[in-house]
Amino acid sequence: MNLYQLTIYQLQKMLRSGEVTSVEVTKAIYKRINEIEKDIHAYISLTNEMALEQAEEADKRIKKRGDTLPLLGIPLAIKDVICIKGVKTTCGSKILSNFIPPYDATVIKRLRANGAIFLGKTNMDEFAMGSSTETSYFGITQNPWGLEHVPGGSSGGSAAALAADECIGALGSDTGGSIRQPASYCGVVGMKPTYGRVSRFGLVAFASSLDQIGPMTKDVTDTAILMNVISGKDPLDSTSLDVNLPDFTTALRNDVKGLRIGIPMEYFVEGVDHEVECSVREGIRLLERLGASSHEVSLPHTDYAISTYYILASAEASSNLARYDGVKYGYRTDDSKDIMYMYKMTREEGFGAEVKRRIMLGTYVLSSGYYDAYYLKAQKVRTLIKKDFDKVFKECDVLIVPNAPTPPFKIGEKIDNPLQMYLSDIFTIPANLGGIPAISIPCGFSKDGLPVGMQIMGRHLDEETIIRTAYTFEQNTDYHLQKPKNLSCKDLGEI
Repeated sequence: MNLYQLTIYQLQKMLRSGEVTSVEVTKAIYKRINEIEKDIHAYISLTNEMALEQAEEADKRIKKRGDTLPLLGIPLAIKDVICIKGVKTTCGSKILSNFIPPYDATVIKRLRANGAIFLGKTNMDEFAMGSSTETSYFGITQNPWGLEHVPGGSSGGSAAALAADECIGALGSDTGGSIRQPASYCGVVGMKPTYGRVSRFGLVAFASSLDQIGPMTKDVTDTAILMNVISGKDPLDSTSLDVNLPDFTTALRNDVKGLRIGIPMEYFVEGVDHEVECSVREGIRLLERLGASSHEVSLPHTDYAISTYYILASAEASSNLARYDGVKYGYRTDDSKDIMYMYKMTREEGFGAEVKRRIMLGTYVLSSGYYDAYYLKAQKVRTLIKKDFDKVFKECDVLIVPNAPTPPFKIGEKIDNPLQMYLSDIFTIPANLGGIPAISIPCGFSKDGLPVGMQIMGRHLDEETIIRTAYTFEQNTDYHLQKPKNLSCKDLGEI
């Protein structure tokens, strides 16, 4: 097996035993990137010099002191919406194309403290607003499983980098499914933690009451390892939760005996692709054979989730993106005959079409005369959606549903139809509105050989149960071991 194909857990053991060095692993990944990045375009920027310096330092620490930090010497990719001090952070937007943050996000501080190496910043939909990574100012990312297909979004670059073995692990962000949907489309694992489990400090805001940073990995074990590092209370984020932090790796047990699975009827309706439904239902049947039980449940306000989300998220985006005015930092128009005109032209030239659409929608629903009719009503519906989850979790331990209604669609297929694009997140949005944790794991393939993902949702702060469920499924299948076979790359050598 090639070094770049390994997982965090596998490399941990090899690095500590001296079988390989972090420099060797990092160089192997950059060689892989140089070979195939022209086909994938998973990265906006690479940090080769910094990464190799970090790798050399990691090797010294392992050799001299025998350090056993969980991520020491492990190369990771970071979504370009998370700030790394001294590294350009663009959010996939022209308006931040020259922004270099003077500080680290809290998750980056925690990764640094645990020895991680930063390979670069991954491509994404502009300001995380999209489901296909087609709205990035820096170009489209292709799905490694089918280069004419989207990788999902908005964390499509992180998902594609993982699927193409251009990193060992990655971070993404999830506002309405932006970790889970691309993880599903690219055949990798992606988790949205409970809202507040992971600090948002240093995450460039889209919709602050919904945004959450989470891990994207090649298997569930690696997800647990990353969750141990990035989780925890942060005084710099008032929404982060001051709760006991479990060791998520203790949930890695191949055992679902007695597990109660809820199957929400609203997620298996007309319009769901037959191959997607069959793959997810077969996944449920496998867990039943392993000792779990399942029964149908109802989440009656699911039908209102899309409209509720796009009112609330757009309203918060309108407020959060008001700071980009060409004055403090970021892009400024050359056409600035007066300050008001400068504001207008900076935003006109700096934002893409989808971001402008959401800013206008958000400004509208917050405007005088419409606040009560739209924004306030959406907040009330959000409460009803959360109560739906509270009710069903009294009778079941997890919910299992599709991540997306279809397999990955083709590039360009939905970009001119916003409503169809928004429906790609119809099954992921409710977890964000409810603030609950959810994970996507590979569970099958379409007839065209494209990945299908199964979404497991759990109670508030009960990531351990969904990790255990996902791990058990993974240990009894081999979907997570499958690799794309159509990349135009040469064999870069076996270890």
